[in-house]
This record gives sequence, C-alpha cells and structure tokens, in this order.
Amino acid sequence: MEPVTALPTEIADRLKRTPDGLVPAVVQQHDTGEVLMLAWMDDEALHRTLTTGRATYWSRSRHEYWVKGETSGNPQQVKEVRLDCDGDTLLVKVDQVGVACHTGARTCFDQGLLEGGGPLGG
Repeated sequence: MEPVTALPTEIADRLKRTPDGLVPAVVQQHDTGEVLMLAWMDDEALHRTLTTGRATYWSRSRHEYWVKGETSGNPQQVKEVRLDCDGDTLLVKVDQVGVACHTGARTCFDQGLLEGGGPLGG
C-alpha cells in the first residue's frame, strides 16, 4: 500500500506505544459488545482506519499492513475508535461481516473458559 498522510498530531501525541511503535487494538462488535479479536496498530494503520472506515492493522509476523477482510471476505466496517484513559490501548468498534478469527470462528475468544480451581473456578 502507498503511504498516506500522517496521523494528526493531536491524536499521535496521546498514544503510548510499545517500543516497536505499536498500540494494541481491542476489536468489538459495535451493537452487541461482543469482543472479536485483538490486533495491533501503528500510527499509519490508525490513520488509515480513521480515514477509510476500514479496519487496518499491522501484522507483527508478516511486517505489513492488512485490511481486515481484504483476503478473507470478512471485512470490518469501523463505527468508532476510542483511546483508553492511559493512551495505551485502542477500542475499535466495528460491524463485522462474517467471522473475525482466522480459524473461522466468529470471535478469537471462543476457545473455552479458563478455570484455575480458585475463586474463578468455583
């Protein structure tokens, strides 16, 4: 993809990035609150997301940008993006078409409840 203009300073200045320049993005279905996935954004991915309305992320394994649904056919139309109080996590509210997870599941968080036998386990 061709580079686009920089993220506005008023947004960029609020972000607290990892040492490699990334911010985690929790992705949520806008109308149900269902948590779909976690992905990573740098300034460019966030800028593309905000200006196109298409969820764009940075792949840490492939070292490239990817637009959700471009190859899978399961796009995310972005409804809103929020920054948490610490400036170190994004909440991306989307309208998910089809499945969100690369495994073919609706959400990446459907692999079962973790129980440790303590207060959470009963």
